[in-house]
Amino acid sequence: MSRTLFLLLVCLGIDCAALAQSNITPSRGELLYATHCRDCHSTQIHWRAKKLATNWPRLKAEVDRWQKSARLGWRDDEVTDVARYLNTRYYHFALPVAAHSPKEGATQLSRQQD
Repeated sequence: MSRTLFLLLVCLGIDCAALAQSNITPSRGELLYATHCRDCHSTQIHWRAKKLATNWPRLKAEVDRWQKSARLGWRDDEVTDVARYLNTRYYHFALPVAAHSPKEGATQLSRQQD
């Protein structure tokens, strides 16, 4: 009886862990990238030898350049979110202090409105 209970708990534990992992909400940057960029930009583009993004400012500039080229009309906070997603996923560049804050775009947007 105790062995059956143990096996049941192990199975339930595995299912709970799998469910917990499936409930991870993607970031806004990941959603924007998946929606607008992933069709043309495969994982290989981020690992190529001649990549243009060599640091955080260049990565952010490349995201901005491509969103303008695609006429997406992203705000600066959206560009930052996508660059932050790419940096976390592929590049691992050192970030300026402001880029760590999820409210960076909101702060910049409020400064623009003043």
